[in-house]
Amino acid sequence: MPSTRRTARQTDLLQRLVALLAAEGFASFTLDELTERLRCSKTTLYQLADSKQELVREAVKHYFREATQTIEKQVADTSAPADRVVVYLNAVAQQLRPLSRQFLDDMADFEPAREVYEANTRLAAGRLRQLIADGVTAGAFRDVHAAFVGEVVAATMQEIQRGEIAARTGLSDAEAYAELASLIVHAVSP
Repeated sequence: MPSTRRTARQTDLLQRLVALLAAEGFASFTLDELTERLRCSKTTLYQLADSKQELVREAVKHYFREATQTIEKQVADTSAPADRVVVYLNAVAQQLRPLSRQFLDDMADFEPAREVYEANTRLAAGRLRQLIADGVTAGAFRDVHAAFVGEVVAATMQEIQRGEIAARTGLSDAEAYAELASLIVHAVSP
């Protein structure tokens, strides 16, 4: 099993891999094609993960780990409860914009990647529940049941993740998150 501690070269390769997969998806790529596109050897790729499946899973984990750090930094720089909810969901939308529909579809069809996305969605819904509860406690939001609002948000986030919102509304995942932010803030505002 490859080490989780990476060299600068390995980190750069992983970031280039993430960018390639996010733009074009991953289901149709072979390892040979990946090595050609990334201009590296299979040995170098195997330093990141033991197989194509693990490589994809590692790339998805890396993408969401980096996205979470970016999102949380934006939230930390915001103090008003309503602004924190909007910033959080808009930051999620911003992080989803670079993901092609092919990547999202491939992720939905590939269980190891889907599991990472689903876990990330659960964490995001939990974080939003906390932001709403904080807003209720601070008196910035109506006395809503934060856990219920969080569950509604989680269900919507799951539908966005599965592509159901896009199919029914024509909204991209990023646009759907922006709409969700507006809906939630208006629903909980006094």
